[in-house]
Amino acid sequence: MTISPELIALAQYMAGQFDNREQALADPTWYVHLCLWQRPLPIPLFSEPSIALFAEQANILKLDKPYRPRIVQLRQMKTAPGLIEAQYYMFKDIAAFQGAGRNPDLLGKLTNEQIQLLPGCTLSVAVENLASNGYRFRASLPEGTRCGFAYEGQNYQVDLGFEAAGEEFLSYDKGISPTTGKAIWGALMGPFRFVKRQDFASEILG
Repeated sequence: MTISPELIALAQYMAGQFDNREQALADPTWYVHLCLWQRPLPIPLFSEPSIALFAEQANILKLDKPYRPRIVQLRQMKTAPGLIEAQYYMFKDIAAFQGAGRNPDLLGKLTNEQIQLLPGCTLSVAVENLASNGYRFRASLPEGTRCGFAYEGQNYQVDLGFEAAGEEFLSYDKGISPTTGKAIWGALMGPFRFVKRQDFASEILG
């Protein structure tokens, strides 16, 4: 299975350092000013053809305290190789890789044994061809799918989703209360609109 031009473009769009400064200034009640890193892994982590990114974010006032570190594997769908999916993984030891967005050297020692597959956290990616010879990607959980995991004795459920196009990345991620099923944090009033400030596309493994 080969990697499609669309998958490469998606990885290039996602790879970078982003923030939502304009959105946070316009609507500070609902949108915290965040910095988002999505860094291509410097080593191949998976045997199947794919591109993997390390992602984490931080409050712009607390860049030394990033949170939500994760791995996003972009790959062709096995049952339909023409389609793309994004599979999420979590770290078994979060502290060991916290801050790798700003310090990518931490990722050089990452191994497959240090991450954990998140079952049900696989997004289907729709591709829209734009007139400008670019793309717009929309990733969402398949209907009826629940993305949940346990960490340090607590159960968590998240509703994942994003859009990527050119210099813009929209995050629809929301935390869901396992008891009520309602969104309790994240993109409660619409997506976080991130603008790319630094491009990491050159770091994508060839």
